[in-house]
Amino acid sequence: MIFRILEEQLGQKAREAKEAAKAADLRFMQLALALGRRGLGRTWPNPAVGAVIVKDGVIVGRGWTQPGGRPHAEVEALRLAGEAARGATLYVTLEPCSHFGRSPPCADAVAAAGLARVVSAIEDPNPEVGGKGHAKLRAAGIAVDVGLCAAEAAHDHAGHFRRITDKRPHVILKLAVSADDKIAAGGHKPVAITGEAAQRRVHLLRAQSDAILVGIGTVKADDPLLTCRLPGMAARSPVRVVLDRALRISGDSRLVHSARETPLWVMTSDLAEAPAAMKLGAAGAEVIRVASSAQPGLDLPAVLHALAEKGVTRLMVEGGARVANSFVAAGLVDEIWLLRGPEPIGADGVPALDALPLAAITQSPAFRLRASETLDNDSLMIYERA
Repeated sequence: MIFRILEEQLGQKAREAKEAAKAADLRFMQLALALGRRGLGRTWPNPAVGAVIVKDGVIVGRGWTQPGGRPHAEVEALRLAGEAARGATLYVTLEPCSHFGRSPPCADAVAAAGLARVVSAIEDPNPEVGGKGHAKLRAAGIAVDVGLCAAEAAHDHAGHFRRITDKRPHVILKLAVSADDKIAAGGHKPVAITGEAAQRRVHLLRAQSDAILVGIGTVKADDPLLTCRLPGMAARSPVRVVLDRALRISGDSRLVHSARETPLWVMTSDLAEAPAAMKLGAAGAEVIRVASSAQPGLDLPAVLHALAEKGVTRLMVEGGARVANSFVAAGLVDEIWLLRGPEPIGADGVPALDALPLAAITQSPAFRLRASETLDNDSLMIYERA
């Protein structure tokens, strides 16, 4: 009887220790994910990875991918940890790279540092990595666990995954609609729809995007700047992209005037006139030509492929109604941020998706609601591809 009680007590302690270890793993991986998100919008064409090094329950190093994609998160964490990394555990949100690029493989650096264990959220779909990083670590005698918080990591790295697998960026469509599903007053006249809290969220999303895209109609109607206007975050503004098949953008627009401070890419037809392109280039904008489409506007798959070729992984599409309609109708939207204000605009207002009803998103089996929240008097609903 005494032995049985002792066995039960020991078994209970073993189970408690196992649960405590699992809880610690989860806590440290969630920290790594939070660190990685600091780099969103700044690391392209590389993914925004986070890393945490833990020894005897104490964090001895942490890092995230730096602007421009280097140094990588693992290298930053190892630099801070120093000799304390030996025998420690690394929590990383994406498989450490195993190939030589503009920097040596992170898997080699991790092995050389003498870590005992690596907890990796998800395998990298890049064929140059694709499990080879994990294999290198195991070959070096390091215990490797893969899959903790994989769904969260897949969401955070969606831009990297989409660029690798589909040769295009992850597309986030942002819509700010009135209570009656309009985005502007009659005649496309701009009108305030949401309040300050919602606007701050939009500017944060801009900062977390590699590029932001609008159509030439929005440029003509609103003369937007499309920068991040959160205090102290002007440098986090994304590349501004304009769809302009015939190069109608004015040299007097705020976008062109600020092209030397914040990059401006004008996507146009391969048939657009050269003099107009030369004027934009002289003003500091970059003109990118894509193949002509038989339909009005530019060929969107060609546009997205061109952006991916330039390294863009996360693209925020901000307007207008025809552009939003085109992306939805073409099945090229991966995530939708739907902000709704409390007031109607009226029957003469501009519908959010042009000829498509908003139900094409909100009631479509192609999308599912991932999150929702209240922002003062406004609401935010985030949909993702099902």
